[in-house]
Amino acid sequence: MKRYLARTLILLGAILITGCSNAGSGGATSPGGGAPEASAPYSTQSEAGASQSTDSLLDLETRLVTLNDGNQMPIVGLGTWTQNSETAENSVYEALKDGYRLIDTARYYGNAAGVQAGVKRAIDEGIVTREEVFIATKIIPSGIDDYRAAIDELNESLGLDYIDLLFIHYRAADEVELYRAIEDAIDDGVVHSLGISNYYTPDEFEQITEDARIMPAVIQNESHPFFQNSAFQQYVGEQGVIIMSYYPFGGRGHTQDLFGHETITAIAEDLGKTPAQVLVRWQLQIGRVPIPGSKNPDHIAENIDVFDFELTNDQMRQIQQMNTNTRYETW
Repeated sequence: MKRYLARTLILLGAILITGCSNAGSGGATSPGGGAPEASAPYSTQSEAGASQSTDSLLDLETRLVTLNDGNQMPIVGLGTWTQNSETAENSVYEALKDGYRLIDTARYYGNAAGVQAGVKRAIDEGIVTREEVFIATKIIPSGIDDYRAAIDELNESLGLDYIDLLFIHYRAADEVELYRAIEDAIDDGVVHSLGISNYYTPDEFEQITEDARIMPAVIQNESHPFFQNSAFQQYVGEQGVIIMSYYPFGGRGHTQDLFGHETITAIAEDLGKTPAQVLVRWQLQIGRVPIPGSKNPDHIAENIDVFDFELTNDQMRQIQQMNTNTRYETW
């Protein structure tokens, strides 16, 4: 009962927030932004009847999405998995110069100092303000005596005053304990939004949110044309939850499986774009927030240069048909 009451109140709040925003300034917009244009009406069936649709909360003009807690999140981000602090500093700085405003990291990655340095460098040069940057990070729910203290330590290691989005990194023994600690950190203003990361089933989602005071705003899942998981997106979408896509190119060591796929290469050639840009744009048009990782400045710039074209309904269907339910990450 608590779960459903919390969910109902949050969804009603999100509807009111979105409605007020749409009435006054065109949805999830920045000051002076216009009303978002309607997406192309694409919908097709997949995975036992689930549909993929461009009808979503993502605003491709403002490049923002309003979460179910009222906070706004950028819709393309930089992933920093496998990067150390030195490379993360440069990657984050280059990304912010190129227009990224979402940076994804994790306690486990050990690169908080680099993320902090990259953000502060961009702030010092007037490229961004702290309020314009959205930091998503994660804590593994295992082996920590005091999760509330661990959140404070993580916030201090990032050195950016607060954490915009904190994920439970994956399912483990203490996930409910960590969930409660994140709720408390939100109450204290240390964290702004709550998320859960890695593969969840609807039943597992129900279990972790059973007695939640604050529903997840974002779920981070592996997502690419070979693993589309559309039924789960449809399910959590009914709870007002946004999918953030890691491994949008298939993950380290597997990018050529997608970059060299005949469907992706044909679409890229037809549009005069790269396979990476096609894959990022596809994620946006199905309503997901991709976080491609790179430390190559050219690739970082390429991966966000996706707002001057649109995939057609037929191209979207072609990519949808690539689904094989194949995951590259199994933990």
